[in-house]
Amino acid sequence: MADPWPSLPLEEWKDTYATLHRWTQIVGKIRLALSPWINHSWHVTLYVTARGLTTSPIWHGARTFQIDFDFIDHRLVIQDGEGAVRTIALGPRPVAALYRELLAALRELGLEVKIHPTPNELPDAVRLDTDREHASYDAEYANRFWRVLVQSDRIFTAFRARFIGRAPEHPGGVPHLPDDVTREAYSHEVSSCGFWPGGGPVPFPAYYSYAYPTPDGFGAAPVRPSAAFFSRDLGEFVLPYDEVRRAAAPDAMLLEFLQSTYEAAAELGRWDRAALERQATSA
Repeated sequence: MADPWPSLPLEEWKDTYATLHRWTQIVGKIRLALSPWINHSWHVTLYVTARGLTTSPIWHGARTFQIDFDFIDHRLVIQDGEGAVRTIALGPRPVAALYRELLAALRELGLEVKIHPTPNELPDAVRLDTDREHASYDAEYANRFWRVLVQSDRIFTAFRARFIGRAPEHPGGVPHLPDDVTREAYSHEVSSCGFWPGGGPVPFPAYYSYAYPTPDGFGAAPVRPSAAFFSRDLGEFVLPYDEVRRAAAPDAMLLEFLQSTYEAAAELGRWDRAALERQATSA
């Protein structure tokens, strides 16, 4: 079995990461264009699979199809509900080339779709249909990235947030993201956690956790494990991924980080934890 917690140094695959980020935006935008709006933009999310990432079923009128990234055989796979399949090999190629090939494959299947070609939440928002700068793909690191997502998804699923509340209006201002989308996403109190491959003030892969609205004293809260720290640049707690993968019990370390940062948000924010948290029951 491959290492379930592989090394993922940002410097070794940052070009692949930048390209793959934009490829996933193309696929996510296809799902966005054809899906009804679901609260907090969950209709855009790609889901972890046993081989990569998937859109899950997308509807085109009465028809259905899905798009999968396969990071084992390194293919982009389009399948429709009538049994038709189209594949695009994943390898070094410009973002614009994948954009063109994917939309052409959908047209061949009678699945015409138009998407907004500007990437979201990227400061260098070169149109996806003209981007020839980002063209890297290292298969080994794409596979490692997916394996990190598999483990992260496993632990996150075990820890899913269990609360709801109200929050003040978010100020917006995220680059290339409409303010009404951001405000809807943060319309309730949030303890949010995730995995980040690295970049900017955190030049290494890491887990993060933040609260919205941020309660007073959150950054000074004592959280666990000891390797976790508060990034004032990000306004979030950060746990380096390498600390998790090298730990004797990675699952326990990551769960400890998620639990302790949630507790910091809940206690300082004076959330009604008894009403929010699911109580353990015997089988």
